[in-house]
Amino acid sequence: MTKSADKIIVALDVATKEKALDLIEQLSGQISFFKIGLQLYTAEGPEIVRAVLSTGAKVWLDIKLHDIPNTVARAVESASNLGVQMLTIHLSGGSEMIRAATAARANNILILGVSVLTSATEETLREIGISDKVDDQVLRLAKLGVEAGIDGIVASPHEIKTLRAAFGHKIKIVVQGIRPTWAEPGDQKRFMTPRQALGAGADYIGIGRPITRHSRPLREQRGRSLDLPRCKVAGRF
Repeated sequence: MTKSADKIIVALDVATKEKALDLIEQLSGQISFFKIGLQLYTAEGPEIVRAVLSTGAKVWLDIKLHDIPNTVARAVESASNLGVQMLTIHLSGGSEMIRAATAARANNILILGVSVLTSATEETLREIGISDKVDDQVLRLAKLGVEAGIDGIVASPHEIKTLRAAFGHKIKIVVQGIRPTWAEPGDQKRFMTPRQALGAGADYIGIGRPITRHSRPLREQRGRSLDLPRCKVAGRF
């Protein structure tokens, strides 16, 4: 597995455990990190996490916790006990909620803060009463999260350089909104190719539909098809 490929996390955006495990089998030897989101987790529950982990893969549980601090803390405890490597929370839940989450983590789980969803635009922010630009809102929430002890930020690739300038390498930057040059953007508004995102300094890139909805996902995830660099990117590997 190339060092570039080590940084790819494939989203298991499928409806059933059987489809998820089939996809993992197809990508075996090429991808070792998978994201379980709301669709699959709602359908299959904690058992899907155990099933994916049993294959030897790592799991990013992307359920974007946003609730009262005690509820979030207990959910973090549960995720930690499952053995997942990453878990997302919404930074818009505020500092008390974020601190409750980071205090409850265990078993080396990384708490990732979600700033502004990659499907959101400035119009989206205005609809919910936020007049700032997307970049400003991302940075505000990221600072809130870093001060409360999160391990990483989930953002669009377009915020990577701003976040690196603000926080250096104190945190991981995990980006969504990744689309190879041949892929349709879908509902993503702030996206980049894999090569561009890694070159900008992302630690991990999450890719879903361009792989999971392709009839031959193993072929499509390879370096050339995903527009991944074949050598060191920005001197960070």
